Amino acid sequence: MISNDIQILGKSVYQAVRSIDLDDRDWLRSMPTCALLAKYHISHVGIMHAQAPFHISRVDQSGTFMMACQQGGGLVMVDGKWETLGAGQACLLPPFVKNSFRCIAGKSWSFSWVRYLESRERAPIISANTPVLGDYEHAMLTHAIHGLHAECSHGNTIAMTEQWSQLIHGYVMQFAQPHHYDERLVGLWTAVQKDLSRQWTLGDFSKIAYVSDEHLRRLCQKHLGRSPMQHLTFLRMQQARQLLRETQDKVETIAHAVGYESAFAFSNTFTKWVGWRPSEHRH
Repeated sequence: MISNDIQILGKSVYQAVRSIDLDDRDWLRSMPTCALLAKYHISHVGIMHAQAPFHISRVDQSGTFMMACQQGGGLVMVDGKWETLGAGQACLLPPFVKNSFRCIAGKSWSFSWVRYLESRERAPIISANTPVLGDYEHAMLTHAIHGLHAECSHGNTIAMTEQWSQLIHGYVMQFAQPHHYDERLVGLWTAVQKDLSRQWTLGDFSKIAYVSDEHLRRLCQKHLGRSPMQHLTFLRMQQARQLLRETQDKVETIAHAVGYESAFAFSNTFTKWVGWRPSEHRH
């Protein structure tokens, strides 16, 4: 993992709350703290009003990062390609991979964020059924972050900061684990996760979910922000990352275990989605 992180804030304006005083990075040093954020494994939260050349890139981000767009729009690296995140949408960027987002030239971008701090041994917020990008009403999350920032800057009472912190985490979880998730998709991806080495086809998925190919595409796009085959790749890359961390199996063996006949094809896909080659994931 040789690449360097990128942080270009430019003339962007933001406010944030950090969980501990020990986080003394330049851009966070003057921001108020709330120790109760750590109860929910949150590192920092904030609201950003960004302008080009704003650009953030983390090579090995140590926690899930949620962004909820208020106005304008920007670009987010999702599954190895740039996607537009616009008003009325949110995005969850997974931990322990390369994550990037930036402004579009000539366009402003306002968003709320919640950054978690997670360990590789603990299950992250993102699961097989978590949308990577989808529709989201930002107002409640934005108001909660504003409320926490105001409380930590002035009163800073434990009872109030606890309520704001709980609300912020709760709004993230509503997006990460939607209550009205389609049960057909739950059954489908549960079955697929148990047999990632199989050479799956779209037709296989449709039979398990009891829907047509086209309807399955629409369901996956609505609930996950991906096509069915893209989500299969997502699950395979998640499993591959775990095997690379927890076993000494050869890359070729892991490639076969997650459905790739060619170690070369697996390595290229892993690099595109994760940000570095499989051999570098162990270093």
